[in-house]
Order: sequence, then C-alpha cells, then structure tokens
Amino acid sequence: MAFDVDSVRLARRGLLAGGGALGLSGVLSACGTGEDGEGSGGSGSGGPWSFTDDAGETVELDQVPTEIVAFTGMAAALHDFGVTPKGVFGPTTNEDGSATSQAGNLPVDELTIIGNTYGEFDIEAYIAFAPQVLMTHYYLDPASLWYVPAESTEEITSFAPPLLLAADDGSNTLDDVIARHAELAESLGADLESEDNTAAKERYDAAVERLRTAAAENPITVLACSGSVDYFYASNPVMANDLRLFTELGVDFIVPDNPDEDGGAGGYFESLSWENAGKYTADLLLLDARELTLQPDALAEFPTWNAMPAVEAGQITAWHSEPVYSYASSAGNIEALAEAIENAQKLS
Repeated sequence: MAFDVDSVRLARRGLLAGGGALGLSGVLSACGTGEDGEGSGGSGSGGPWSFTDDAGETVELDQVPTEIVAFTGMAAALHDFGVTPKGVFGPTTNEDGSATSQAGNLPVDELTIIGNTYGEFDIEAYIAFAPQVLMTHYYLDPASLWYVPAESTEEITSFAPPLLLAADDGSNTLDDVIARHAELAESLGADLESEDNTAAKERYDAAVERLRTAAAENPITVLACSGSVDYFYASNPVMANDLRLFTELGVDFIVPDNPDEDGGAGGYFESLSWENAGKYTADLLLLDARELTLQPDALAEFPTWNAMPAVEAGQITAWHSEPVYSYASSAGNIEALAEAIENAQKLS
C-alpha cells in the first residue's frame, strides 16, 4: 500500500491503514517451548526462545533475541510494554527529527533507522545491524510484510527470520491485537505485572467502559474518515480493528455503501471526490491524524469540507488509525473518543 498522499491511492488499508485491523488470530497462540503456551524467554533468560506468530510460523532461537529490527509501530508497542527493539523501519521521525505518531514513545534518537518512509529499506544498514529477528505486521495476507518492499522481501528475510503479527485477520479487534503484542513482549522479557503495565491496563479498561457508556447515553452517528489532496475517504469500520472494537462497544459508525475494491484497496474505504465529500452526514467526524493525511487547517481549503454539519459544529476528533498497540498508548485514544461522543450534539 503506497503511502503517497499525492496519488492518494493508499492501497489496502489506504487512509484507514493501520487502522485496518490488527490482529491476533485466536487460533494462533504466542508460545514458547512449553506446551502450555508460556513464552520461554520471560525475564530475559538466556535459554532457548521460540514464538509462534500469526502466520503460523514458529521462530526459534538459541536465546532471547536482543538485536531486533521491527516495524516502527510494532517497536513502539513493545517499548511501551518494556522491551525496546534497537532497529526500526517505517515512519519514525518527522522532518524536524521528532517522533512520528506511529513511533509513540520510542527513543528515536537512540535507534538505528533502516527506513523512514514507505518503500525505503536500507538493506546494507540492515545487514550491518546483524539482526536476530525481523518483526512486522501483515494485513490479511501473511506473504505481504508491512513496510518491507515486496521486491526485496526474499533477500531481506534471508538474513533473519521474520516474525509476523496480523494487523488484520478480517475479524480481530484492538483488544486482540494489543494482547498479542503483550504476549510477544512478555516472551522477550517484559514484566506484564509491573506497576507501569498494571496501571496502563487499568486505565485502558476504564477507557473502554467509559466509551461504552458514552455510546449508550449519547447515540450519535460517527464517520471515520481521512483526507488527501484529491480525495475524501469514508472509512469502512468493518475493516479496522479499532473501529470493530468501538462498534462492539456501541458506537454507531456510518458504513460506506460502495467501498473501493480495485487497486488493492480491499474495501477499507470509499474514495469520494471532493465534489461528493458530503455524501455521508455524521454528527461526529473521527479524522485520521497520521502525518501523511490532511488535517483540519489544510482541509479548510475545500468548500465541501467546510459545509459538513460536523465541521460547522466543530465536532471533529482525532483518529489514530495506525495506533500503537499497547494499553498505555491506546487508552488515551479511547478516552478522547469517549469525551468527543459525550460532548457531541445530534446534528441530523
């Protein structure tokens, strides 16, 4: 999926990307060498380590890996749980050197960045890093490694075994995906019972219940969406792990009636020309906040954006469509949506 905001066809998850649905397949368990599914690398032990990923492949190493290269968003989630990969690829730093939203709390100045944009992967730097394992997501197709250039995948995966977590298995939710990242982090030595991790989980659970209550007490309509120079994207909540969870909690999302299937879009969104951007009327807009998408100041140049009832009412809230899959990072996103719903007025 090319993240070219000018061509706008962000194939497969498109603007909904990241949000496409994360996932951990219920049948594929993260496991160590034990039959009970416990990770063998807990507490940073020096013994053998293994982990069965969402593609059904078991990665086995002589010891818990420390030289890890991971997709930025995956690395950020592991970092929140207490394990920090040293090498990353994917949107990591902005032009001013600050961390992108997908980099979360990563100490970006201390990392080896193998690639910072879609299609960029410095194989020489990767080899020099001497990785023990390559970690990334996939969307529906485990043969398509997220942010690993397709033309170089075979070469790149020849240097270290890939470990894949599903960013969309077609049905998984945000809960599932975060839990899967937690399992991986624990196998790498993270203490999920630490004070920080316990507090993060409690805050996340409270945020989920707050959103459930908000949706029940103020049943407004919500449109998940994204904007680019040429198109307004009405996102399909059926195709995103976080939106699937929010729907289960009672949030009433508008489902586009003609999601794009061509060009690798896979039904993640409906592309609307700006002349037709007002096709769907919502009480609240959940707007893609990633750096590659247009934000309200830039969107104000489009008359059809300004004419949307939710825009006129100022009922817009940020959607982190490629969230960091940890309890610590996701809790705030859910709290923000709950607050937006609590304060929104019915417009239609």
